[in-house]
Amino acid sequence: MIYRTPQPDANLQAQLETFDDLRSELSAQADVAGPWLGSLRRQWRASSAESSIEIEGFRVPEDERLSVAGGAEPANPTDEDRMALSSYAQAMDHVGVMAADPGFEWVHRVVLDLHFDACYFQKDKGPGQYRTQGIEVTSPGGGPPSFVGPSAEDVRPLMGEVIHWLAAENADAHLAVRAAMAHLHVVSVHPFEDGNGRISRIAQSLVLAQGGLLAPEFVTIEEYLGEHTPAYYAVLQTVQGGAYRPERDAMPFVRFCIEAHIGQAHRRLRQLAEAGTRWAFLEHLVEQRGWLDRLVIALEQSLFQGVDRASYAVEADVSAPTASNDLRRLLDAGLIVQQGRGRATRYVATGRLAEEVAAAWIERAWTSKPA
Repeated sequence: MIYRTPQPDANLQAQLETFDDLRSELSAQADVAGPWLGSLRRQWRASSAESSIEIEGFRVPEDERLSVAGGAEPANPTDEDRMALSSYAQAMDHVGVMAADPGFEWVHRVVLDLHFDACYFQKDKGPGQYRTQGIEVTSPGGGPPSFVGPSAEDVRPLMGEVIHWLAAENADAHLAVRAAMAHLHVVSVHPFEDGNGRISRIAQSLVLAQGGLLAPEFVTIEEYLGEHTPAYYAVLQTVQGGAYRPERDAMPFVRFCIEAHIGQAHRRLRQLAEAGTRWAFLEHLVEQRGWLDRLVIALEQSLFQGVDRASYAVEADVSAPTASNDLRRLLDAGLIVQQGRGRATRYVATGRLAEEVAAAWIERAWTSKPA
């Protein structure tokens, strides 16, 4: 037996309509976005992955997240924090591939393979295999466990029910509701020795992406969950009641996830607007100085965890010597500063440039307010 999908009440229906409106607006804004969208999506991908692994105690320094999530700097297999980020990002890449596959089918191996992707570095935790023993989630303050999972013998049958439920599509349920329920089903069965939170959030993203709800980096709610982790755990506790009790009402968790979607959609819309303003400001700056348009790319990258010669050369489609000359021009102009040496060299925006970009956004936000 698995949780029953709740029927939306008037309040949830209103939330779903709000979410659908925001989703449409987000899709429309993405369709008209400029050349900066690719960079922004990579930032979102890294931020979402980092938020999800932080919920489970892993953390990568902010200035390394983009490169680690993007595979530019292969993580040391003994470094669990960076491996967790790299592996999670790889699992989300797999989500994108599955979502685009017209022959995609929900089977056990989908969930098992995604778990293998996300937990590959945890060799002692059986990545890609259902657990073979009981499991408990310890309480943060000690005392009785906050959650006791179903017995190991029940894991495969219960996951079989979950897979069947996913494959049946539940056409009468809103896609975001189905995705929230997928999350709840997997995290409640707790089918793995470790990484159950990660795979539950990945499964939710796959349901959304496979249903055509924009690209995964647009609709994942990991950042919201990372910022509201106590509330996330609290609503799971409310619904689960400390054990696998699928007869309980799933509505509180579904409602929480829809609220997360709404909050995340507002965040993405704001980030799209900020990115457009930032790019326009940088284009004007480059034009004023009579420089080639491609230098906007380097300046854009410098504002987010820095730019290195190799990544800039790829993004701008120029040779390594040309990339070096471009970066030197920006250094001489006092717009970026060098950090590190050798292969670790990165260039970050100066405080002055960052302040001017921020001021441009504030001015735009102020002038665009209704009278």
